[in-house]
Amino acid sequence: MNLPNFYFADLPPEATLTPAMITAAADTLRRNRARHLLPRSTENIIKILCEVGVEWLQPENQFRKFALERGPEETGFTQPILARGLDNFFSQLTLENFQSLLEQEFGHAERLDAFVAHPVEGKTGRAAMAVAPEFLGHIAAGNIPNPTLMSMVLGLLVRSAQFVKCGSGASFLPRLFAHSIYQADPKLGSCLEIAEWRGGNPELENALFAELDCLTVTGEDETLATIRSRLPAKVRFVGYGQKASFGYVMREALREEEISRVVSAAADDITAWDQNGCLSPHVIYVEERGMVESDKFAEKLVVELIRRETSEPRGKISMEESAAIASRRAIYETLATHRADARIWQSQGSTAWTVVFEHDTRFQFSCLNRFVYIKPVPNLAAVLQGIDAIRGKVSTVGIAASPEKTKELAQQFARWGATRICPLGRMQNPPLTWRHDGRPALGDLIQWTDFES
Repeated sequence: MNLPNFYFADLPPEATLTPAMITAAADTLRRNRARHLLPRSTENIIKILCEVGVEWLQPENQFRKFALERGPEETGFTQPILARGLDNFFSQLTLENFQSLLEQEFGHAERLDAFVAHPVEGKTGRAAMAVAPEFLGHIAAGNIPNPTLMSMVLGLLVRSAQFVKCGSGASFLPRLFAHSIYQADPKLGSCLEIAEWRGGNPELENALFAELDCLTVTGEDETLATIRSRLPAKVRFVGYGQKASFGYVMREALREEEISRVVSAAADDITAWDQNGCLSPHVIYVEERGMVESDKFAEKLVVELIRRETSEPRGKISMEESAAIASRRAIYETLATHRADARIWQSQGSTAWTVVFEHDTRFQFSCLNRFVYIKPVPNLAAVLQGIDAIRGKVSTVGIAASPEKTKELAQQFARWGATRICPLGRMQNPPLTWRHDGRPALGDLIQWTDFES
């Protein structure tokens, strides 16, 4: 598949991107937005995004086929992992989901089109409209693609011209997505720019920052702090920093008739995007004294990960990542020889997967790439004590529990500080309406204008 040179990311490797090119692109994007994006109805934008989503779900779609053919080389993820991740994302782009998102964020689906009065506002003679930034930038993390694709969708939905800066070597899927939008509607596609360069290029970044009205950044906390300090005062900053996630399996879910489903759900979360991203579980806490004991749960998970390595193999990782896994394995191999309550299972001849079982309830960051801790606990109080060190840094808690216990658990984790609680097995597949890090998906991007009649 030969893609035309619509975007900076389409240029050959030897091409040099300059600050002047970024400034010129910003001017073009603003003009294109005024002509092709601002006059559109929200309904029209949603219609095109839904059509693009449906196309990406078709096996014969040229962009999907190219993503799956070249994706393993470009992204490091295998075809089955890419296919599952793309299906999860594009299946979310439906009319119903967009309507739910708009009503959730703004109280009315037409707030982006005109002044609308909510019943409460109407009583005081007021109406309000949500107004988006003219020029929106994204500095994307390079570990998994879906957050970047979602940022592009949300930016188009609010009618902002967008500049998406990807990390070095991480523009493949955002670039394909942009081309698929351009194919569906060239005018809409002309309101996007996709570029990539290695982080820490002040000349290029300063040229971009000078043009923006709003910037979203996903990355490490230190990166967010550095970028924020360099932004002009006029630029709104929306940052998504480092977060961690974990699973919790209550003993009520450890019944013989349920255990296969629960183990499969845990494996779904561990293998999705090869456990990369803030939504992947580092640790799964398993309550003791269930019909299936916690160590047996770990053994069953090992069997499932062996099976997944055949059906959904892990992708290639760097030598540094492999070395980190080997080093951590050596620690627990030594520990397991001296402690009866510690065990380790690992793929033979590779670092494809690792399961560590230990009774220490303290949260432990894993090496990712399918390296997971199973920690037995007596109750929720022990879990809350174990995760206290990461309070304020937790994104998602995946729960396997009886229906009557789930809501109670969710309330306790919410009061503790978790921003998303979901069933185990859906941790890496948030809905379109998800409030990322507990914040409004669209509300952080727009400003409100009140009209007093």
